[in-house]
Amino acid sequence: MEFFELEIAGLKRKLPIVYLGPKLRIASLSLLGDVELVEKTAQDLVDILKRKKIVFDYFVGPEVKVVPLMYEMSKIARLKHYIVCRKAIKGYMVSPLILHPDNPLKRFKTLVIDGQDGNLVKGKRVVIVDDVVTTGTTINAVRELMTKAQAQVVGVCSILKQGNVDVADLDYLGKLPVFKE
Repeated sequence: MEFFELEIAGLKRKLPIVYLGPKLRIASLSLLGDVELVEKTAQDLVDILKRKKIVFDYFVGPEVKVVPLMYEMSKIARLKHYIVCRKAIKGYMVSPLILHPDNPLKRFKTLVIDGQDGNLVKGKRVVIVDDVVTTGTTINAVRELMTKAQAQVVGVCSILKQGNVDVADLDYLGKLPVFKE
């Protein structure tokens, strides 16, 4: 297996290079279980928001891999709550707010937040958080869901930007290449 050597937030990681298609490979980052990487990158992202004087009420992002990052960022920013966008309606949800995004890659058919979270973000300022932005599809869907929830998106941040994707207002800590054959 091939690896890509990443240096981010003063840390080094060897990321496996995986296939996304027959002629397309990417370096794959997973935050799950990597406490040190989550802590360091969360601090760096919150520092960027502070330097830019972005005022916000909540972090919001997609399930699953970004959840530990949003948790740590919320602790650092002294927030009591963050919002996780799920890719399916769950039984515990009360009056869920549902979006059926138009995403050309068909990565997901539904993006949903619990109705209580929808009430929390209504009229509030949110920062969208993701671990790696590759196409912008997920960020755009979360942005659309927040618009539907009547929240104001005041920032978008990610640990890494992969390739030449162009996402409005994206702050990120580093870049990852895309390997095309």
